[in-house]
Amino acid sequence: MEEIVKITIVLEDGDEMNFDLYPQAAPVTVKNFTELANKKFFDGLCFHRVIDGFMIQGGGMLHTPHGLMPKEGAKTIRGEFASNGFDNPIKHTAGTISMARTQVKDSASSQFFICVADTPFLDGEYAAFGKVSDQKSLDKAIAVGKVRTGNMGYYGDVPLSPVVIRSIRVVKD
Repeated sequence: MEEIVKITIVLEDGDEMNFDLYPQAAPVTVKNFTELANKKFFDGLCFHRVIDGFMIQGGGMLHTPHGLMPKEGAKTIRGEFASNGFDNPIKHTAGTISMARTQVKDSASSQFFICVADTPFLDGEYAAFGKVSDQKSLDKAIAVGKVRTGNMGYYGDVPLSPVVIRSIRVVKD
């Protein structure tokens, strides 16, 4: 039987998104993510990149009166996906949570994204590590994907009204 780690992302408005994480598919990624959550690393960060019909990205930026500010302190981890020599069977379908990265395959650290639509072109290129555990959570992610966005300095697709993560908690591991 496959082990599942359950997490809850609580937004500042009190809404929640629940996820099942799969350490057998992406063990380093799940370990890193849950350690960051347990250290309260994500508390107060925002979803800083939102593209309707694609994904919502968070886990690395603070929304300040002066713009977005990166949060430092998360270590980089190995990218657990096919083009990086790792067999990860999770597909990027609506509700999948996956690690964001630069063009460097082993550059993921704390930033993650949640697919709000099926995005098969990401399969094998990004470390998917879980999925929403209920329809209400998927509906919330899709709703976040529909907020109005604009440019903020160097950054594009930034919500005009911040979507802040109050906390990410490991419910069961």
